[in-house]
Amino acid sequence: MSGLSKILIIRLWIATLCRQGVFIQVSTISSEASASAANYVQQVFEAVKRRDPLEQEFHQAVKEILECLVPVLARHPQYMENAILERLVEPERSLSFRVPWMDDSGTIHVNRGYRIQFNSAIGPYKGGIRFHPSVYSGIVKFLGFEQIFKNALTGLPIGGGKGGADFDPKGKSDREIMAFAQSFMTELYRHIGPDTDIPAGDIGVGAREIGYMFGQYKRIRGGHEAGVLTGKGLLYGGSLARKEATGYGLVYFVQEMLAAQGLGLEGQTVVVSGSGNVSIYAMEKAQQLGALVIACSDSGGFIHDPQGIKLDTVKRLKEQNRSRISEYLKEHPHAEYIKGSTGIWNLPCQIALPCATQNELDEEAARALVAGGVLAVGEGANMPSTLPAVNYFLQQGILFAPAKAANAGGVAVSGLEMSQNGMRLSWSFEEVDERLRLIMKNIYRSAVRAAEEYELPGNLVAGANIAGFLKVADAMLAQGVV
Repeated sequence: MSGLSKILIIRLWIATLCRQGVFIQVSTISSEASASAANYVQQVFEAVKRRDPLEQEFHQAVKEILECLVPVLARHPQYMENAILERLVEPERSLSFRVPWMDDSGTIHVNRGYRIQFNSAIGPYKGGIRFHPSVYSGIVKFLGFEQIFKNALTGLPIGGGKGGADFDPKGKSDREIMAFAQSFMTELYRHIGPDTDIPAGDIGVGAREIGYMFGQYKRIRGGHEAGVLTGKGLLYGGSLARKEATGYGLVYFVQEMLAAQGLGLEGQTVVVSGSGNVSIYAMEKAQQLGALVIACSDSGGFIHDPQGIKLDTVKRLKEQNRSRISEYLKEHPHAEYIKGSTGIWNLPCQIALPCATQNELDEEAARALVAGGVLAVGEGANMPSTLPAVNYFLQQGILFAPAKAANAGGVAVSGLEMSQNGMRLSWSFEEVDERLRLIMKNIYRSAVRAAEEYELPGNLVAGANIAGFLKVADAMLAQGVV
């Protein structure tokens, strides 16, 4: 095939992506350099699929990021010449291990644990641990890959990693969860440390689980290395505002996005999926800023309270009693409970905050939200919107805050917790909260600047991907082939 024919084929492929709503503008792909960059991106993505054909979530995360980078690679061919993408999509280290534990009846179970140490170009690996039956290598890799760019956006010197196990803490006693967490840490401790890899919590891993793992780490290693885990209890090195951080940070980002359009949260109707840590504190901050939050959910269904969600009730049900969200109706019978969580997006609202899990919001749900008058969508979970849903929001001109930017508040305050541990200090809630607000503002501004620089104004998906990539890629170039 001639060089000219190859370029024409690549341009046809790019045009197809544009028609599908992928994040590339025709103005940025009119040259031979852009065609070469697009060809490179396609080759890297095809190689990822060949190597790991069953890891669909990882494919989705890689595709979403790589397709944003064509104009960057066209302008800066040194990233292609130094195989930056090939190195970025391959973890520096992948760990898989068995986790044996005994339940209260004396039965022994064996789960599988994971830790992906994805990229340490700008600092030690940093990312949460997830305990959920859906966890497998593809989930952990997608989360770790996203974490690289999210962490870079915070401006803190932390790399990307992630971990987890296919263990379901629901219905388990405290003793069973302690047994599992201790067994998990008995293997993981070999691979982590304050200057190497600093895990935190995620779905299924909160302060209780972090406490059990931290205690086991101390038992094995000796001493009190506070900086080895974040999300710890306040009595042993944790940070004020850490449990609020992801939800608060999400709302701070959405607030910046709205303010740029002359809008605010006061008086806006908000729908939030989930009722875990991120959801609860996103609802809290939205209510503090004058919004009316009318719905939240769990895996069984959702509650709709037109008078406004009573957050004290949700906190008691979820944080203290670990009950189902349907119990909300016992105290507030005027509200409505609907089985199945996907229908929550049919509720008319101005602000939608998907905070539950990956791919919970598909194109059908996106169309329902737009029909219901949504103005802005902020992703509180990791990759909660499918690519067709994201594309539809962008095509319709909906303000869209992508997860790797909008939910970076949790890891940002984890980084602040590391700083406090290193200095043997504890900052006030107000000080941490103000630092978080400034970090989220800076993330928003970085995404806006990057989008504008590469002729994609207003596209925060592309802007966040590009801004995070440039920081990591330049660090990788400076460090040579490692």
